[in-house]
Amino acid sequence: MNEGLQANVSWRPDRATENVSAAVSSLDPILNADPQIIVNPWDIVLCTSGTIISCENAIVVLIIFHNPSLRAPMFLLIGSLALADLLAGLGLVINFIFTYLLQSDSAKLVTLGLVVASFSASVCSLLAITIDRYLSLYYALTYNSERTVTFTYVMLVVLWGTSICLGLLPVMGWNCLRDESTCSIIRPLTKNNVASLSVSFLLMFGLMLQLYVQICKIVMRHAHQIALQHHFLTTSHYVTTRKGISTLAIILGTFAACWMPFTLYSLIADYTYPSIYTYATLVPATYNSIINPVIYAFRNQEIQKALWLICCGCIPGSVSQRVRSPSDV
Repeated sequence: MNEGLQANVSWRPDRATENVSAAVSSLDPILNADPQIIVNPWDIVLCTSGTIISCENAIVVLIIFHNPSLRAPMFLLIGSLALADLLAGLGLVINFIFTYLLQSDSAKLVTLGLVVASFSASVCSLLAITIDRYLSLYYALTYNSERTVTFTYVMLVVLWGTSICLGLLPVMGWNCLRDESTCSIIRPLTKNNVASLSVSFLLMFGLMLQLYVQICKIVMRHAHQIALQHHFLTTSHYVTTRKGISTLAIILGTFAACWMPFTLYSLIADYTYPSIYTYATLVPATYNSIINPVIYAFRNQEIQKALWLICCGCIPGSVSQRVRSPSDV
């Protein structure tokens, strides 16, 4: 009987039941009876995603940081998004290293706080970009003013301050290390902590959806006005409007597809659920940070020019002569 218990022991010696042992979260390594560490393949997937995220977003951060012309509010917000995703990727990699090489509760709390703060800043930056796009269309005549720059800095301070506070909560004591029954699907975050983050995400997604609906209406109205001025309503207006709606659908659809499964699952599940479900919903959420640079940075004409200059020292004519249309939202 005692030998059977020793053959299936996790890294925390206080877990006695088979049900709790099977519910080890994505941050808990599993040990055999011997000291050899078994690496969870899902953790390798998360570490690989973190590496790709870090490399991809590091390029965007370096481009914006080293290019003085990219200091408009839009580029500041894109840089904030890239920086948040870069830190999130580094957090995933560091968490993998600490999980299997430095099995310490303190290290776990610090890396988890970094991941929570980074992904929170990423989602908040997406909301800030949505607000900026709405303001740039709704207040088109006064958008390029000093007031807009000030408002952008205020948004950056608020979103990063809020995200850092969320990341500090587990470190400051809001964790389940002392009470296993309060753990969520991501140990050592508490169930209440994860529920609060999930509800906040749903509220932000609802606000983004409402703003993008308004953006879509403005884009359709602008495209209609331009088409009337040039007397080609039937063809150009339809193509431009369809392109703008398709772009917005891709942005919102990608965001929802990546984050919604994990958000909804974290609201209904707890630490007793099999960890494979946590991995299956968490991995797609990390993919959003891989897709963000493609949607928000590499599609931007100015960033494309800077990237071409860095890579080959020239700017292709197709990039330099491209004219922005109302569908470029």
